[in-house]
Amino acid sequence: MEAFDVLGDPVRRRILELLAEGEQTAGSISEVIQREFGISQPAVSLHLKVLRDSGFATVRAEGTRRLYAVDPTPLKEVDLWLDRFRRFWEQRLDALATELARGKRERRLKEEKDKP
Repeated sequence: MEAFDVLGDPVRRRILELLAEGEQTAGSISEVIQREFGISQPAVSLHLKVLRDSGFATVRAEGTRRLYAVDPTPLKEVDLWLDRFRRFWEQRLDALATELARGKRERRLKEEKDKP
């Protein structure tokens, strides 16, 4: 399964967002996903399996618990694909940074001018 096939599903994207915060138990992931998407625990387990099988997540046993974490390797494939599109937003972000700096400078100069 290709990276975008995996990421095309909103449930799997949400699971990855949860895992980006740090290692999570299968139970805690299930709890959030069931609440937010209204799907069953077995359905959540299938999404976790897809993430494991496609390399997006790792799992390790700790007693009876299963702890999941992000594996960033397949995200590099996504990042490489996005490279060809970065030029569309990087210029705008640079322009935004310039405007923010200009606004800070103008406020600072005004504050200095207004000081007694």
